Formats: sequence, structure tokens, C-alpha cells
Amino acid sequence: MKKDIHPTYYPDAQVICACGNTWKTGSTRKEMRTDVCYKCHPFFTGEQRIVDTEGQVDRFYKKLQARQEFISDQEAKAAARVSPERPVVDFGLSKRAVDVLAQAEITTAGDVLAALEKGEQSLLDLDGFGRKSLSDLKKALRKFGYELPEAADELAV
Repeated sequence: MKKDIHPTYYPDAQVICACGNTWKTGSTRKEMRTDVCYKCHPFFTGEQRIVDTEGQVDRFYKKLQARQEFISDQEAKAAARVSPERPVVDFGLSKRAVDVLAQAEITTAGDVLAALEKGEQSLLDLDGFGRKSLSDLKKALRKFGYELPEAADELAV
């Protein structure tokens, strides 16, 4: 063997774990530090502990939290879509139909549904609100996801 080409060997090199455990071993380094040892590793201790040296668990939890926020936002949007507080103006009716409903103090989707529970005739009795406006209103309500009362499905002739 050639002389002076090999690293220095330390037969009493000290190993220090993050948990505080220390022991001696042979190595080419005088001191070594480690994150996990036989006294704190989950395999040896039987303890449920997540060993995460690269942040993979944190990234997973961030993705999981972002997904939960996305789902809750979608649910909130869906709930707002069928809110009884939605103004009648949002349904795309003609200006005349909206004005007639406003004069009758029917300004929200909840008011329209309450009027439809009494039957279609309650809306048709409004001066200036005809079958075409009623048909458009019912189509818009269905399009936004509202469930019409059974009395609204009756055709009054």
C-alpha cells in the first residue's frame, strides 16, 4: 500500500443524535451528527412518530389543506347560487318584468318561490306580468338550481 493516501481513521469517533443519545464508533471523521438513532427511531421504539427530514409530510398537509379549502369554496359558491336572497335582477328577465315584480315587492328569489307556492296565478295576476315572463322566470330559477314548488308546475288556463 502507498503511504499517506488514506484518510485518518479514528477508532473512538463520537456519534451524536438529535435526541441526545451519544455513542462511539470507528470512522474517518472525529464527530458525526444524525437525526435518528436506535433509541428514537419509530421502528425500534414502536412509537408512532413521523420522521420527516425533507418536509414531505408538511407539503402533503399543505396540499391536503388547499384541497379542503377548494372544496369548501365550491360548496359556498353552490350555496350562494341557490340563496333565497339572490335578487330577481340576476335572472335575466326583461326590465318590464323586473319592474312589475318590484312594484309587487317581489325582489328576491325567496319572494318569487313564496309567490309560486301559492300557484302561478298569483304572479299572472300582477298587471304587466304575463305567461312569457313567468316562463322565463321559471327557466331562470331552474337554471340556477332552485327547486320549484309543486304548485308552480300547474298550468292555469
